Amino acid sequence: MKACFGRRYTLSASHRLHSGALTSEQNRSVYGKCSNPHGHGHNYVLEVLVSGAVAEDTGMVINLVDLDAVMRTQVLGRFDHANLNLDPLFTSQVPTTENLCKAVFVLLRDSVPAGAALEYVRVEETENNFFQYFGEGAAEAA
Repeated sequence: MKACFGRRYTLSASHRLHSGALTSEQNRSVYGKCSNPHGHGHNYVLEVLVSGAVAEDTGMVINLVDLDAVMRTQVLGRFDHANLNLDPLFTSQVPTTENLCKAVFVLLRDSVPAGAALEYVRVEETENNFFQYFGEGAAEAA
């Protein structure tokens, strides 16, 4: 039997939405106040959904302690209380929440313990804005 398990995490990080390919005026036009030279921060909520067979011996898809450990080492330790613009993942791309969501998915995809598969990552930037990433090819499969 396949089942899903979801868990939520929080992290605080800052970023500045600014593209070197655009002029200052274009950056202000595209990103508005989010292009402030001093940056700004968010208290992000990350939601991770994994799936897999329910193990007969434990009755679980994944041990949440194992998922927490992966999140701590791959994501939270890297991004919590950090300036996203300074992370090597964002040196060649704007650290939008869309790009953060995809980066978290990629960091977790191969680190989820055996027997479980990463279904999606969802990142809430504000109470009104959230982004979800299912991985490459997910749209074609749907």
